[in-house]
Amino acid sequence: MNHDRPIPSEDDAITDAAAHWCMRLHAEDCTAAEQRAFEHWQAADARHAEEYQAMLEIWQTADLLPRRAPVLAFKPATAPRSRARRWQPLATAAAITLLALPLAGWVGWEQGWLPDSYQHFETDGRRQQIRLSDGSRVELNLNSELRFLNYKDERRVTLVKGEAFFKVAHDSSHPFIVRAANGQTRVTGTQFNVWKYQDQVKVTLVEGSVLVSSNGNSGGYRLGPGMQASYHLGDFEPELAQSNDYATSLAWRSGKLVLDNLSLGQALPVINRYLDKPLRLADEGTGNIRISGIYNTAEVERLVDTLPKVLPVYLTRSKDGSTVLNRIVPAPKRG
Repeated sequence: MNHDRPIPSEDDAITDAAAHWCMRLHAEDCTAAEQRAFEHWQAADARHAEEYQAMLEIWQTADLLPRRAPVLAFKPATAPRSRARRWQPLATAAAITLLALPLAGWVGWEQGWLPDSYQHFETDGRRQQIRLSDGSRVELNLNSELRFLNYKDERRVTLVKGEAFFKVAHDSSHPFIVRAANGQTRVTGTQFNVWKYQDQVKVTLVEGSVLVSSNGNSGGYRLGPGMQASYHLGDFEPELAQSNDYATSLAWRSGKLVLDNLSLGQALPVINRYLDKPLRLADEGTGNIRISGIYNTAEVERLVDTLPKVLPVYLTRSKDGSTVLNRIVPAPKRG
C-alpha cells in the first residue's frame, strides 16, 4: 500500500487549516501567539507549507476583486509539475473562510468578476509544453512562471518571469491578454513570443496580429508578423522594430541561445535569464564589447567561464558573489 499520499480526510483537514491560517494572518487582530502557532503548524509537515501557498495564491487573486465580489468558483486545473493543486476543495474553503459572502460563485462569473478556472505553471531546468483550459497551447522556457485565469469576457495570463511562446485558440469575443511588467499584449487568436527579464519585456509576433501596450492601458500599438515590441517597466510606449529573424528570437524552443553580434550590454539580460546569479559589467566600456555565437540554454554557466577565452575580458567576483566582467585595456603604444 502506498502511504505517500494523504487520505482524503487528512487532505480536507490540511486544506481547512490552510484556509484558517490564511484568514487569520491577514486579519488586523492577528496576534504574535497566532503567528508563532502558524509557524509551528507549517513546520510540522511539508504538505502544510504547500497547501498554505496554494491558499495564498487564491487569497491574492481574491484581493484583486471588488469587495462585493461573491465566492470563488474555480475548476480543477492540471499543471505539468507536482505543484498541481486540488483547486476545487481549496476554492470552496477559500470561498467560505476567506470571503464569507452569501452570493453563489456563478454570479461572479456572470458579472465578469471571477474566473471559472485557474492554472499555475512553473519550470526549472527544462522546457515544457502546456495546454490551457481554453485550448490554447504554450511552450515555457527554462526558469519561467505563468498564471492563467479564464473570465467570461477575457482570458488573462500573467508572465511572472521567463519566456513563453503562445498558440492562442481563436475566440473573437473572448480576448487573450498576456500581462508582463506593467504592459500587456492583447490578441484573439495568433502565435507570438513574450520574453521577460526583471523589468524588461520583448514581444515577437509570428502569425496573426497583437496589440501591445507598455503602461497598462487598453490601447496600444498593433504588430504585424515579423514585428517586435520592447519596453521597460514605466515606459510610456513600447519601442517597435521589424525583425524577420525568428531563428534568433525563437531559438530557445530548440534549446539554443543565439547571440548575433550583440554588445555585452545587450547580451547580458538574455544570458542572465539562465543564470542563478546575474553576470555584471564593470563599466560602460566593457558593455560595448560585442559577442556572437550559438550556445546551449542548459549550459549557459559554461558560457560565462569561456568568455575570457573569446573576448578581451577577465572575470572577478563582487561581494555578493556575482561574477563581474572587466575589459582588458590595451597597453598604450610607445612612440
